[in-house]
Amino acid sequence: MTAWDQVIKRTAEHVRRTLENDTTGHDWWHIDRVRRNALRIAAEEKADMVIVELAALLHDIADWKFHGGDDTAGPRAAHAWLSENNIDPAVVDAVCDIVARVTFKGAGVSTEMPTIEGKCVQDGDRLDAIGAIGVARAFTYGGHMGRPMHDPSVPAELHSSFAAYKSKSGPTINHFYEKLLLLKDRMQTDSGRRIAHERHAFMENYLQQFLAEWNGADGPVVTQTPSA
Repeated sequence: MTAWDQVIKRTAEHVRRTLENDTTGHDWWHIDRVRRNALRIAAEEKADMVIVELAALLHDIADWKFHGGDDTAGPRAAHAWLSENNIDPAVVDAVCDIVARVTFKGAGVSTEMPTIEGKCVQDGDRLDAIGAIGVARAFTYGGHMGRPMHDPSVPAELHSSFAAYKSKSGPTINHFYEKLLLLKDRMQTDSGRRIAHERHAFMENYLQQFLAEWNGADGPVVTQTPSA
């Protein structure tokens, strides 16, 4: 086992311990799926596999959603862990920059990554937010936050700032229009775009079925048109 293998093993164990009791859809298994997604993409994109794997493992180590909206909590926690393990400062900086940038911040907010490693991790994370797993995670998180599944009287909103996105409290179905359905076109790698295509189609079919059942088997399908 190489020195990097040992660091990655310790980091995975640390993250698993930290998130093992999560029931919001941001648990260890989410991390592990993102890691596998990101590494699959990184292999095709010829990215630095160590930086990709460490950033994927640490990307939700202190998610702002569970730290009072503080979006600096994650990079700080990642930096503290890596520094404790005497990681090369250049690697620490690269990983923490990805952790700081990875999160979706609203439909009207740019979150592009400057490095191929960041693109791999961000695409890997976003792939886990769409498709069958994405649907399950959306309702799991919505239930945790006490949000209704759907309320046709509450329109979806295309948030123009991170502050507005962080303060949102609408029904879970709105989240599809405010974020999940937007992710396919925000993938930054060819690999991510290819995988996202099928998962996006699944979500569209799911929403059509959900809304048809909501309105009755023969009722009209009423979609949520987001407001700017």
